[in-house]
Amino acid sequence: MKHLRHIVTKAVVAKGKKRTESCEVLRPPNTPSSILGCWVINHTCSSKKHGRYVEITGKFDINVWYAHHDHSKTSVFTETINYKDRIKLHYRDKDTTGEEVHVRVLQQPNCTEAIIISGGTQFQVTVEREILVEVVGETTICIQVHEAEFEEEWAYGEESSSSSSSSSSSSSGSIGSSKEAEDSSSL
Repeated sequence: MKHLRHIVTKAVVAKGKKRTESCEVLRPPNTPSSILGCWVINHTCSSKKHGRYVEITGKFDINVWYAHHDHSKTSVFTETINYKDRIKLHYRDKDTTGEEVHVRVLQQPNCTEAIIISGGTQFQVTVEREILVEVVGETTICIQVHEAEFEEEWAYGEESSSSSSSSSSSSSGSIGSSKEAEDSSSL
């Protein structure tokens, strides 16, 4: 046991991921003739951990651009959709403390299909989204320690410094002079 050390650190201790596809039924004020476009915006979400699950509560706006009155007028119908997703966590570590939940939206809510249903009075919009959840907590890791039997050699670079004292400047001047003399004699 003397060669093992326990280190307490923060790490990802659990993960979960969920892809959701939902069909939302919207009722516009006018009877639609055709759908001209559909998009999903303003997505927000929050999370809360419940045991081995994380509950994601969120909302987004669906905008449907459509023609009505026999294709003579166009309008945009907007409705806010609330949702709750329950994501199962898969733990790697059993004993953890101080857990924090981090949510990452892998795919923002996106319209994959928009059709007119119920005799031409409603929209059915299919929306898909994907969310990743990571739980970060304090956990203990164990490492093996190897005794160093020798001192590792370090390479030190040469450093020079100038000093304001007259003795060091005169001695370095004489060294420089003799070096210059050697160089000129070899020519």
